[in-house]
Amino acid sequence: MELSRLSTDALASFAVFADHLNFTRAAEELHISQPALHVKVQKLAETLGRALYTRHGRRLALTPTGVEVARFARELDARVAAFLAGVHGTAPTRVPTLAAGEGAYLYLLGDVVRPGIRLINGDRARTLAAVRTGRADLGVSVLDVTPTDIEAVPLATYPQVLVMPDDHPLAERPDLALTDLAGASLVAPPPTGPHRIALERALRSAGVPWSLAVEAEGWPLTLHFVSLGIGVAIVNGCVTPPPGLVTREIIDLPAVPYHALHLPSRADDPLVTGLLSEIRTALGKDNAL
Repeated sequence: MELSRLSTDALASFAVFADHLNFTRAAEELHISQPALHVKVQKLAETLGRALYTRHGRRLALTPTGVEVARFARELDARVAAFLAGVHGTAPTRVPTLAAGEGAYLYLLGDVVRPGIRLINGDRARTLAAVRTGRADLGVSVLDVTPTDIEAVPLATYPQVLVMPDDHPLAERPDLALTDLAGASLVAPPPTGPHRIALERALRSAGVPWSLAVEAEGWPLTLHFVSLGIGVAIVNGCVTPPPGLVTREIIDLPAVPYHALHLPSRADDPLVTGLLSEIRTALGKDNAL
């Protein structure tokens, strides 16, 4: 296939589609009709001779080729922008892009979030996708298994803790074991989330009976329900409880490792190294307090 057959317009449009994995929202951002975007993506797939996405019910997902194409499109756009800046004698306008989940932004990366950094908020899967497709220069997430195609740099490790009202009977103990939670009513995330899956596995392995108080997505809502006395919850040790709540480490649950994620080919990219340096500095300050 000749390079001239690749449409740069179609590549740029596919990169936007890859951000959303939704033709309607991507078309709105591009200010074109949904059918027009669909034609662009379809023709790009035909030119490459490879499927770029798959459909699972209503959910769309990029194929491995789709991930590569989205990454190539963004790299091409960055190179064109740098070339034009050089031609006009102006400084490149690239700004670093960071992807992370709600918990990481609230309790881990607070000092890093500032004007001049583009932010992407998403769960672990979205963070990994943003890094793989080149949408994010750096991602931050909890990892239990390190992907083979992404460089994972350890940042910090925190114990898992039980958060509860400060007058709860278990608050009198310096630390806890899973067996201490027998009969507990837990505020827990939805059953498909990685935290819920790991938690249920650990409780089942320890033979600990428990009941579900309420399902909650995100640490802030979880803490809110605990404050209301709905139940107790197991959260990452970096989570700061509000007044009236306390945490105690659960000694037989594994620690939670946060990693910085980037493509191996970008290990020396100033946008990656600069963000990583800021994050390490911020975490160093927190650990020194």
